[in-house]
Amino acid sequence: MSTDLNLVPTEPGVTGKPTLRERFAGLGGNTRQYGIFAALVVIILLFYGLTGGKLLYPNNVASLVNQNAYVMILAIGMVMVIIAGHIDLSVGSVVATVGGVAAISLHDWGVSWWVAVLISLALGAAIGAWQGFWIAYVGIPAFIVTLAGMLIFRGFALVIVTQSIPVLDKTFNGIMSNSLPNFASRIGKADVLTLLIGALLVVATVWAQLRARTSLRKHNLAVEPVAVFLTKVVLASVGIGVVTVLLSQSDGGTPIVLVVCGVLIVAYSFLMARTVFGRHIYAIGGNRQAARLSGVNTRQVDFWIFVNIGVLAGLTGVVVTSRLGTALAAAGNGFELDAIAACFIGGAAVTGGIGRISGAIVGALIMGVLNQGLSIMGVDPSWTQVIKGLVLLLAVAYDIVSKRRAGVR
Repeated sequence: MSTDLNLVPTEPGVTGKPTLRERFAGLGGNTRQYGIFAALVVIILLFYGLTGGKLLYPNNVASLVNQNAYVMILAIGMVMVIIAGHIDLSVGSVVATVGGVAAISLHDWGVSWWVAVLISLALGAAIGAWQGFWIAYVGIPAFIVTLAGMLIFRGFALVIVTQSIPVLDKTFNGIMSNSLPNFASRIGKADVLTLLIGALLVVATVWAQLRARTSLRKHNLAVEPVAVFLTKVVLASVGIGVVTVLLSQSDGGTPIVLVVCGVLIVAYSFLMARTVFGRHIYAIGGNRQAARLSGVNTRQVDFWIFVNIGVLAGLTGVVVTSRLGTALAAAGNGFELDAIAACFIGGAAVTGGIGRISGAIVGALIMGVLNQGLSIMGVDPSWTQVIKGLVLLLAVAYDIVSKRRAGVR
C-alpha cells in the first residue's frame, strides 16, 4: 500500500489485500461526514421521486432556505456548545424574548431597523453572558442553567408580548423576504447575479480543498486518496451548481438570509478549524481535566461559548420576527430541539469533543428536507414529528454503535 497515505498499520487480510479498516483510514477520518452528506443526497432524491419533482422546484428550494435559516443559525452555535460537552435548552425562549424587544423597539420606540438589529444582538449577548456566568464561574451544569433560562425567558416573552406586535419597517422585514438586488438582470429565467455567486463559490471550494490538501502534505499528515479527493470536489461543485441554477430560476434569486447563513458558516468553520479558541473547544470536549492541566482556561472558554450562542439566538430572533412580520410570545417554540437534533444528525458526539459546523448545517438541511418533502406530500404534521424523532434516534444510535465497534467508550 502506498506509504504517502500515512495509514495506521493494521493486520492485512488473508489475501494480502488492504483490510476494510485500512481503506477507511485513507479517508482521513472523514468517513462519518461522507455518510452524512450521502444521507442528505439520498433523502433529497427520495423526496424528489415521492413528490413528483416538486421538492426541487426553484421556488420550493428558495422556500427551503428561508424556512430553515433559523435552524442553521442556531445549529452553528449549538454544535460549539455540544462539542464542549454542554447543551443549551433556552435558545427558543431567547428567540421569542429578543424578537419581542426588536418589535417593540421598531413599533414603540421608533428606532431604525439597524438599531433594532444591534439591540437584538446586544440583548442576546447579555443573556448568553448571564447563563455563561452561572455555568462557567458558579459551576452549575449547563442543562440546569439553560432549563431555567428556557422558563425565565419564555416568561419574559409572555410579559413583553401580551399580544402580537406588528413590524411595519419594510427594510427589517426584507431581511427574510427579500433577495439580493440583481444588477445584471436575467438571462432567460436565470438570475445572473445568482449564477455569478455560484460560480465564485465553486472556484472557492476547489481552491480551499486544494489548499487544505497541500497543507496536509506539507506537514506529512494523512491525506485522502486522489480518487476520493477528486470525487468529493466534483460532487461538491455539482451540488453547488445545481442549487445555484435552481435558485437563479426562483422568483427572487439569492435570498438575503442565505448570504447571512453563508457568511456565518465560513466564519465559524474557520474559527473552529483554524484558531486557538476552536482548538480549545475541542480539547475541553475531549477531556476537560486534561485541557485544564495543559493550560486551557476552561471557564473563560465556556463563558464565551454561551455568549456566542446568545448572540446567534439574538440574530435568529431578528430573522424569525422579520419572516413573520410580527412578534409573537410563542415564537421559537421547539427551536432548541430542532438545533440539537441538527447537530446530532450532523455527526456531533453526545459525549462531546466531536462535531463540525458543516455537519450541523447538513443536519439542519436533512431536517428541512424532511419537513418540506412531507409537507408537499400532505403528511400530517404529527407524523412529521414522529419521523424526525426516529431520524434523530437512528443518528445517535449509529454514532454510539460505531464507537462501540471501534472500541471507543
